[in-house]
Amino acid sequence: MLDISQLLKASIATLIFVAIGLVVFAVAFIIITKVTPFSIRKEIEEDQNTALAIVIGSVILGLSWIIAAAIHG
Repeated sequence: MLDISQLLKASIATLIFVAIGLVVFAVAFIIITKVTPFSIRKEIEEDQNTALAIVIGSVILGLSWIIAAAIHG
């Protein structure tokens, strides 16, 4: 049976890893927006640039998999 202290430790570790993952993701997204010579929001929302949306989505998925693999060990 799972002890309450083990559950608390696992919950705290999960919250720490979520916070670290979100920070890394936010920094990477800021870098992507600074590197591109155009407004990503304008291209996707106003100009309906589907190809750019697919590329940005792929980058987000790839980064998420890398973060998950790093956390999982």
